[in-house]
Amino acid sequence: MSPRGRASRPARPGRPSGARAQGGGAKGGGAKGAGAKAGGVRRPASARSTVEPAAASAPREPFRLTYVEGATPARWIRAWGERMPQPLEHERVALEQQLDALRAGDADAAIVRLPIDEGGLHVVRLYDERAFVVVPREHPLADAESAVVADLDDASTIARGTMTWQELVEVVASGAGVAVMPQSLARLHHRRDVAAVPVADLPPTTIALVWQQERDADDVQALVAITRGRSARSSR
Repeated sequence: MSPRGRASRPARPGRPSGARAQGGGAKGGGAKGAGAKAGGVRRPASARSTVEPAAASAPREPFRLTYVEGATPARWIRAWGERMPQPLEHERVALEQQLDALRAGDADAAIVRLPIDEGGLHVVRLYDERAFVVVPREHPLADAESAVVADLDDASTIARGTMTWQELVEVVASGAGVAVMPQSLARLHHRRDVAAVPVADLPPTTIALVWQQERDADDVQALVAITRGRSARSSR
């Protein structure tokens, strides 16, 4: 019996009694009870895991490359596509226009045939081309393995002037004379009615990669590395 003469009521099974039932005491506190009502124990702010949405990557401007007629950049363009996330646009141009787009800011780099005006440009020499003479199929030199300048003394050498290289080869095919040109152009415009023969004592021409000095950025250097045969892991 209690001092008031009434027996104390036994606690209900599963229900805490006294201060614990009120959520009080030194360990409980109202905050813990509120947290339980909100759906579970809250993690401290430092322990929360937050997944931020991935930022949409900005579209990259294409890298713009021009290359002079006769140059063969296919393997470099292919390597760029394998290594670089930045798209590459390329265009073949005539010899007379090989620097126009670069100087105007419409190209990031150009593959050109030297000599050129190198003012304000970085120049990386890539390879040399031998000089060839293109002759009509019936010409005495047509079956020769090579020729020298003296072999052309008696031939009528046609200057290109304002003609395209293709037009020049057509004139040679007509029998009007012979024409000297870089090896790649002789091959590019080859016809069955002409022959192309290397001229041993003529100097070669050089193919080079050029770009504006103020445009010396990482993407340009990536192209330099590709054209010079560096692997994807090579340093600059």
